[in-house]
Amino acid sequence: MSEKHPIIAITGSSGAGTSTVTRTFANIFRREGVKAAIIEGDSFHRYDRKEMRQRMAEEEAKGNRHFSHFGPEANLFEELENLFKTYAETGRGRCRKYLHNEEEAAPYGQEPGTFTPWEELPPDTDMLFYEGLHGAVVTDKVNVAQYPDLLIGVAPSINLEWIQKLIRDKTQRRYSQEAVVDTILRRMPDYVNYICPQFAVTHVNFQRVPVVDTSNPFIARDIPTADESVCVIRFAKPKGIDFPYLLSMIDGSWMSRANTIVVPGGKMELAMQLIFTPFIWRMMERRRRALGLA
Repeated sequence: MSEKHPIIAITGSSGAGTSTVTRTFANIFRREGVKAAIIEGDSFHRYDRKEMRQRMAEEEAKGNRHFSHFGPEANLFEELENLFKTYAETGRGRCRKYLHNEEEAAPYGQEPGTFTPWEELPPDTDMLFYEGLHGAVVTDKVNVAQYPDLLIGVAPSINLEWIQKLIRDKTQRRYSQEAVVDTILRRMPDYVNYICPQFAVTHVNFQRVPVVDTSNPFIARDIPTADESVCVIRFAKPKGIDFPYLLSMIDGSWMSRANTIVVPGGKMELAMQLIFTPFIWRMMERRRRALGLA
C-alpha cells in the first residue's frame, strides 16, 4: 500500500463482469480528473494465443487436462507482483497489452492473440488501476494482494458466470459451445485454487445473483438482465461505510448482514459510484498530503 502511489485492483474470473466495474471507475476518473495507469490482467499471461494452444496440447498429451489461464504456470505472477511493488514505491513500472481481436490488433499492425512490446508506464500518473484474474492472488511464491490500497472482487453466482462466459465467447469470439464448455471444465481446479481464494482477501465484493431460473447454464439463450438479478455487496471492514446514506440513495436496497447491502441489479453501477467515489477522494487527498501538495 502506498499513499503517494495508490493501487486499485479489480479481480474476477473470465465472464464475471469485471469490465462493468472498470467502466464505472473510468467514469469516476474522468469526472474527478484522476490520471490512472490502466493495466489489463490478460497482459500478464505467459503465452500468446498460439503458444497457449501449443502448451495445452503438450500438457494434455502428458495427461494434464487442467492446464489453464487461471493457474501460475500460464501467468507471470512474479512480474505482476513486481509491477505492483515498483509502482507503490516509485510510481513507475512496465506494462504491455494483449490484443484480443482484429480491432485491437489493427493499430499495432499485429495479429490478434499477441502481445505488444513491454513499455514504461505513462509518467506522472495519480494511481494504478488493474483489472483481471489475479489482482489479489497469493501463492507460496508471490503475494500480489499485499500491495493494492483498494481490492474489489467481482464474483457472480457460478451459473450466471458460466452463462455470461458461454454467450460472450460464442457471440463475440465465435467459439463453439463445445470449446467453451471444455474451457470451463479445464479451468475448474485452478478456479478453486487460485481464483476463489482471492475473494477472502478483497476489501469489497460484488456478487450478482439472478432471480430467474439458471439451473442449466449450458442451454441458456440469453444472459439474465440487470432487472432479473440483485447485487450483493459485502464489505470486509464496514467501519466508516455510511449504510444509511446508501440505503436512502439506492431505491429498493436493504441490509442482509451487518457488513452486506443488497441492491437491485439495475442499480449496481450507481452503488459503485456512490461507494467508490469517496474512496477516490480520500486516496487523492492522502496522495496530495504525502507529496506536500495539500
